Amino acid sequence: MIKAIIFDLDNTLVDFVAMKRHAIDAAIGAMMDAGMNLTHEQIKSRIDKIYEELGWEYQQVFDKLLHDTLGYVDHRMLSAGIIAYRRAREAALKPFPHVTATIMHLVKMGIKLAVLSDAPAREAWLRLCYINFHHIFDVVVTFDDTGERKPSPKPFLLALEKLQVQPHEAIMIGDWAERDMVGAKNVGMITGFARYGEAFGTGEVNADYDITDIKQLIAIVNQHNTQS
Repeated sequence: MIKAIIFDLDNTLVDFVAMKRHAIDAAIGAMMDAGMNLTHEQIKSRIDKIYEELGWEYQQVFDKLLHDTLGYVDHRMLSAGIIAYRRAREAALKPFPHVTATIMHLVKMGIKLAVLSDAPAREAWLRLCYINFHHIFDVVVTFDDTGERKPSPKPFLLALEKLQVQPHEAIMIGDWAERDMVGAKNVGMITGFARYGEAFGTGEVNADYDITDIKQLIAIVNQHNTQS
């Protein structure tokens, strides 16, 4: 019987890739307007390189961009970039289609819900608050809670412990096969690959379910629980 569903956050509940691209483009335009004497593509290339080196959650990307480019941090350019980024991020950060309706339906069905994210706690909670999901989930586990990222078993086991369910009673939904699916399967969870959100051109995935629309979860849960 399915008692809980654990969701990855980025590219599973929200379109993180589209949000990031939109916010970065806005920041670049604002920094150029503030006097940064590089083309859009030159700035974007440098930002992408910083993220590749230091991770997509790196919080001082514009400081480093300016320091590496100018030799110092120009606070007019920095402030313009940060404000434009935040405004664009808030406007672009939205749940995928059918996410809200599906989540509400699962709540009515009495299914426990959790988020399991490799993002730092502050960033994960900010995203949940932006989309007004911060009151919905029974459990939220982030990188800060274990200090380890998926596919380490620690985050999965902590989420299950907090939910008070056994691994076979929970489904893990995520877009990253090597982290979400492998980690969940290794601890004995049912797995659902969020095909609708994956951004890596992933081919064959070793998951119990290949989900092209999140609303398929309703039928999956009903099927399991009817059989039980």
